[in-house]
Amino acid sequence: MREPFPFEYVPTDELTEGQRWSTWHDVERLCRGPEPHPDWVVTDRAAVDTELGVIKSGKEADCFLLERAVPDDPRRHSLLVAKRYRTAEHRDFSRSEAYTDGRSVRRSRDMRAIKKKSSYGKQVVAGQWAVAEWNALCRLYPLGLPVPYPVQIDGTEILMEYVELDGAAAPRLANTRPDHDQLRQWWEQLVEAMELITELGLAHGDLSPYNILALPERLVIIDLPQMVDLYGNPAAMDFLHRDCVNVCTWFTRRGLDVDAEELFARLVAVAW
Repeated sequence: MREPFPFEYVPTDELTEGQRWSTWHDVERLCRGPEPHPDWVVTDRAAVDTELGVIKSGKEADCFLLERAVPDDPRRHSLLVAKRYRTAEHRDFSRSEAYTDGRSVRRSRDMRAIKKKSSYGKQVVAGQWAVAEWNALCRLYPLGLPVPYPVQIDGTEILMEYVELDGAAAPRLANTRPDHDQLRQWWEQLVEAMELITELGLAHGDLSPYNILALPERLVIIDLPQMVDLYGNPAAMDFLHRDCVNVCTWFTRRGLDVDAEELFARLVAVAW
C-alpha cells in the first residue's frame, strides 16, 4: 500500500463580497491591451480584483473603480476603471442608431434583432458599443493619442487606465477653472488630438468638456464608443461639427478667443 503524499493541503484565502480572481488570463490575447503593456498592468495569476465603488453612472454604461492587486505584494497593484455596458436595460436606443449607421453586423440574426429592438437586440447593441470603444482605444493609444490605456475587454466590460490627480479621479474639463496660460496649453493639446483623430478618418462624435479629463500637464479624452467613420457614416460631418462647437463654446466662455467654424474647416481640410 502506497504511503500518502508527504504534504499538507492549505486552502487559499476565500474572496469576500465585491472580489473576484483577476480575469486577465480568462480572456484571449486579442482581448488584452496593446503591447508592450505598461509596467503598472498587473498580469499575475494570483491577482485579485476588488470593487471599490461607483465612479459614474450613465445611460449606456456604469463605471466602477477596481483594484487589481496581488495579496501581500504591494509592488503588484493598480487601480482601474471597469466600464460595464448595460444589456437588457440599455436605453437611448434611437440615439445609438445615429452613431452605428454604417457599421456592419456579421450575423443576419443579430441585425434582425437590432432592427426589431428586441431584448436580444439590445444585448447585441451593448456588446457592439463595448467592442467599438475597445477598438477605438486600442487604435488610438499606440499612436500616442491622449486616451486611457485599454487593459482588457471581457464581454461588455472594459478595464482601462484610471486617470487620477492627487489620489482622486481626475476632474472633467467642465469642472476646472484654469488660468489663461493653462487654458491656452489645453486648447493647443486638444486641437492637435482632434487633428490626429481626423487624419485617421474618425470623429469622436460626442466630444464635450464632460468627456475630457484635465490634468495640469495634459488632457485625456474618454467615452469613445460612439466614434464615427467620417467616410462611412452619413451624419459624420454633423457629429464633427458638433464636437467643434461643444469644445469651442467652453473655451470661449473661459476667455479664449477660438472659433468653432474655423476649427471645423481646419479639421475638414485635414480629413480631405
